[in-house]
Amino acid sequence: MSTTPEVIKCLIIGSGPAAFSAAIYAARADLKPVVIEGPVPGGQLTTTTEVDNYPGYPDGRTGPEMMEDLKKQALRFDTDVRSGWVTKVDFTGPIHKVWIDDKIELHAHTVIIATGASANWLGLPNEVRLRDIGGGVTACAVCDGFFYKGQTVAMVGAGDTAAEEATYLAKLCPKIYMLVRRDEFRASKAMIHRVENTPQLEVIYNTEVKDVLG
Repeated sequence: MSTTPEVIKCLIIGSGPAAFSAAIYAARADLKPVVIEGPVPGGQLTTTTEVDNYPGYPDGRTGPEMMEDLKKQALRFDTDVRSGWVTKVDFTGPIHKVWIDDKIELHAHTVIIATGASANWLGLPNEVRLRDIGGGVTACAVCDGFFYKGQTVAMVGAGDTAAEEATYLAKLCPKIYMLVRRDEFRASKAMIHRVENTPQLEVIYNTEVKDVLG
C-alpha cells in the first residue's frame, strides 16, 4: 500500500446513473470528484436494452449508450473516473479511508456510496442470451413492463419484491403466472393479501424453472 495516501475532496463509489449524477453536481461545485467504477462499470443499466422511461431521451436509448452519455457529461466537468473495486473502508475518523483492490489507500473528506443494485438472476442456460437481445427476459417490471403490455407473463419469486412487481404488471398484462419454488410465499402478509386480491395473478406453487426458451 502507498505510504502517502492520496487525499481526495469527494470520492464516489459506483458508476451507475446515481454515481454520475452525483459526480456532475460535485464537479460543478469544484469538489474535484473521483469515481471508482467497481466491477461492473456503468452498473446494472448496462444489462438493459431499450430505456424509454428516463427523461431527455424522446426516442429511447439503450442502457449502455445512456451510461456512456452520463459518463461523458461527468468527464466534461473534469470528473476523475478510475477503474477498481473498493474492498475496504474505515469511516471511524475525521478522514475517511478507502482501499481499492486491497492495494491502494485513499483518504477522502467526503464519500458518496452509490453502489446501486444487482438483479438476482436464476442462472438458467438461456437467461442471459435472451436478456441481452431483448428476447423477453427481464429483472425489472417497472423498467421493462411497458414492453410486455397486453401479453401473458411468467414471474419467478415469492418475496415482497416479486409480489410488488407482479401487482404492478397486473396493470399492464391480462395474465401473470407467479412461479413459487416452495408451497408458500416468503412475502409479508400485506403483500400476500395484495396478490390474492389481484385477479390477473395466478400462483403456481412447488415449481422450479429449469430453463427459458425463446
